[in-house]
Amino acid sequence: MTYSLNWDLDSIFSGGSDSPALNERLEQLEKQINTYYQCVNQWDHSVSTNDELTTLIKQQETITEGFSQCNSYITALLSANVKDTQAKLLSGKLYALLPRWQSADTILSKKFAEISDNNWQTLLQTDEFSLIAFRMNEIRRDGHRLLSEAEENIINTLSLDGLNAWSSHYDTIVGTIVIPFEENGKVTDLSAGQAFNKMMGDPDPLVREKLFIAWEKAWQEKTSLLSDTLNHLDGFRLSTYKLHGMNDYLQKPLEYNRLKKETLDVMWATIQKNKQPLVDYLTRKANLFGKEKMEWQDQDAPIILGDLKEKTFTFDEAASFIIENFQKFSPKMATFAQSAFEKSWIEAEDRPGKRPGGYCTELPETQESRIFMTYSNSVNEVATLAHELGHAFHSSVMWDLPALNRDYAMNVAETASTFAELIVADATLKAAKTKEEKINLLDTKLQNALAMFMNIHSRFIFENRFYSARQEGLVSEEEITQMMVEAQKEGYHDALATYHPHFWAAKLHFFIDDVPFYNFPYTFGYLFSLGIYAYANKKGTSFEQEYIELLRDTASMTTEELAQKHLGVDLTKPDFWQAGIDMVLEDINSFMTLSEEYVH
Repeated sequence: MTYSLNWDLDSIFSGGSDSPALNERLEQLEKQINTYYQCVNQWDHSVSTNDELTTLIKQQETITEGFSQCNSYITALLSANVKDTQAKLLSGKLYALLPRWQSADTILSKKFAEISDNNWQTLLQTDEFSLIAFRMNEIRRDGHRLLSEAEENIINTLSLDGLNAWSSHYDTIVGTIVIPFEENGKVTDLSAGQAFNKMMGDPDPLVREKLFIAWEKAWQEKTSLLSDTLNHLDGFRLSTYKLHGMNDYLQKPLEYNRLKKETLDVMWATIQKNKQPLVDYLTRKANLFGKEKMEWQDQDAPIILGDLKEKTFTFDEAASFIIENFQKFSPKMATFAQSAFEKSWIEAEDRPGKRPGGYCTELPETQESRIFMTYSNSVNEVATLAHELGHAFHSSVMWDLPALNRDYAMNVAETASTFAELIVADATLKAAKTKEEKINLLDTKLQNALAMFMNIHSRFIFENRFYSARQEGLVSEEEITQMMVEAQKEGYHDALATYHPHFWAAKLHFFIDDVPFYNFPYTFGYLFSLGIYAYANKKGTSFEQEYIELLRDTASMTTEELAQKHLGVDLTKPDFWQAGIDMVLEDINSFMTLSEEYVH
């Protein structure tokens, strides 16, 4: 089967940046927001009927879905072509609608907070609202700390040229990054996305080293711009926290992820106790490369031993492999994935002008998803493709739920994606025919654990320290860079010979405006999915419906409640986390045993 390397966006809004249908939807969205604002203002909870509140929530749902549809499309245009200036203007037009919508939500949230506890509980027990009671309680909770409507409107309006603008400014800077690379006497200008893929995955150590030097230099040249961007983006965020009486910068990300601080702390503490085996793995891998300690750019490099040729997959081969192995756990996942390939939901072409990284985005009005990545035929890219399809499958099983109950947080969003990735990683490992191939694939699988337990831990340590320092004032680019190196040394347990000082500048996740602390949810999702994966391995395809029911609950309860209901585990205890880590340690032990004879 042959599949397109380019996604189909015309089925969403035809015409690209000049789409008349998109402009028409934006105009309609503006009218819907104005109507919603008027209705919320007129709503009197003391005399209203349940039907009136149901209408308000339906209006809110329509706007949420419309905004998401437009935003996903515009983001897709910009991702596929970072120089699409018209798409940037469309993004500005869309986000200009936010303040009025946010003002309406502010009024509704504050009115919820005014309802007496007894009347509120009575309301939530009715047929109309019992299904969305958890989310309505969250809205009411937020209403208690909101400022006046006028004050919230000022904050939301200023966010357009504050928080949102600084995040957008980062994308603009990234669009100017060009990394020259000479190969076979020919110099090619690589985009950030192309350079990163080649730097971390090329089998030639000299290519990796040369690119890493050029990569660091490219980001270092932009640090004055990027330090301003980071300072002002997070400074704006800290100011809004303070205005709302939140002095702990972790309060908002924890609330967003519906996670207790106790759970987060025990997760990191358990990981910290288990880092030495990962250090041993990194050192062994460095030894296999003929080095004493691991270099930053070599972490994800393939291990090629003997006559082994690294396993590669064309895009079509990757599609077939993913579909085949999804089938073993969930026929519905397999059918869904095949449909995504057939309908051209995936942008995978390796070409200049694309933004780095990969993501999956929702299109709720058409009940579809789109996946963005730069595919390069490696086993890692197959895993990334499966990861993003996991996100899309998660969305697909929830389309029939109310919009409020589809608003799951990032930590549980990463569960479905990582579960899908684990299926593919184990499948490639089981298909290995020689010891050398098994070592290569074990290493590929362990790269994920390395990222979750060391790289992302470094990011979490860095952001903690940056936010703490930013509370006292602006942080210089030199201080930021030093913080990054110190965080990497701590996160990696001093396992590396070289570090990535300007990682803070190169990593998009530090500059995302809508989700603060875009780091620990990945590690949470990884370990949570390991627990689910172990459970699924025991049950086979009979687990499918249980898995779908878990996914459908991801926005309707706290994370701790979700784990207790569907897995019967207590996330505030180290046992669950250790059980997941033990699965990783088994892979490390296998890697160390198999690779021992190759160390000289």
